[in-house]
Amino acid sequence: MGGATVRIGVPKERTPGETRVALAPHAAHELSRAGHRVLVEAGAGEASGIGDAAYGEAGAHVVDDARRVWDESELVVKVYGPVEEEWPRLREGLVLLSFLSLPVNRDLMRALLDARCIAFAMETVRGAAGGLPILTPMSEIAGRLTPQIGAHYLLRQSGGRGVLLGGAAGVRPGRVVVLGCGIVGSGAARMASGLGAQVVVIDRDVNRLRTLDLARIPGVTTLAASTMGIRDAALQADLLIGAVHVVGARTPALVDRETVEGMKDGSVIVDVDVDYGGCVETSRPTTLQHPVFVDGGVTHYCVKNVPAAVPVSASRALSNALLPYVRGIAGLGLADALKADEGLARGVALAEGRVVDPVLARATGADHSQLSSVLPLHSEAR
Repeated sequence: MGGATVRIGVPKERTPGETRVALAPHAAHELSRAGHRVLVEAGAGEASGIGDAAYGEAGAHVVDDARRVWDESELVVKVYGPVEEEWPRLREGLVLLSFLSLPVNRDLMRALLDARCIAFAMETVRGAAGGLPILTPMSEIAGRLTPQIGAHYLLRQSGGRGVLLGGAAGVRPGRVVVLGCGIVGSGAARMASGLGAQVVVIDRDVNRLRTLDLARIPGVTTLAASTMGIRDAALQADLLIGAVHVVGARTPALVDRETVEGMKDGSVIVDVDVDYGGCVETSRPTTLQHPVFVDGGVTHYCVKNVPAAVPVSASRALSNALLPYVRGIAGLGLADALKADEGLARGVALAEGRVVDPVLARATGADHSQLSSVLPLHSEAR
């Protein structure tokens, strides 16, 4: 791989409710122009408003058989990690780029280890400034969506309290509590403010809160995180948004069951990071087909792939973020791409049957191997 034609595969997503596609036609076109062969499974972009013809016009090869995409590709790019029916297609030497959520997906982790493939967890790839360049556009979309989702489920006919987040003349607005002041949380705060809600954002990082405060967003106040502060705020909330994310590790439960049961009947919880466990004790993963459940009189929306609700926008944003990394791996070869980009190297979770991400190793109790001891990253070692 590198310096020659690389076969890049884009299979259709098989995770229930996953409507995004990892690479849009513009990305396929750029990779094809660079001399690589892009194989796209027929129908992969359909839910994102992208027909097979668009991929063909971009220079990709559309194939009907998913097995061909897997078997003929050296590099497979997909949104969510392989589902069980795809595990037999994993093999040694294959490079996989995907959102993996391995701390809470041990069966997939075992399948990837057994197959000895090289698996990138896209959510842990770091940018030059230490950010999360592939995860960030998905977090931005999730942040902007969550207040809209919460507003919908607060409607009486949706089982909610019947509260309008923006209130009305002479009527107080709804109360929104956002746990976490990262990309998701700050985006949710801005959108909830735009809807006219009273918003409290809670985080343990006072510098993040200060940055949000300085933006002077109408109706938004901040609060340093404490167990008592979180509990009191949750009990007053009409809408509680969980936007806590710990890179590569399980999300801590900051809101316990007793607090949930003390919340107002018909209030709503939207827990965004549920694919890493969620920050509310009563959360459990749901799908876009069956997005909510009621526990303790509170409606829980715990869809693990919130951006898939807007796949036309999300697929293009994800493709924009992924293209530089796919182009780098294909153009330079894996070893040189990792050597040139430390942030990309930090995204390698598993390689040749070993756990090479130290955070993942700690989170799962697995033995950790240095990436450089598993993959030859220096020319003299090759």
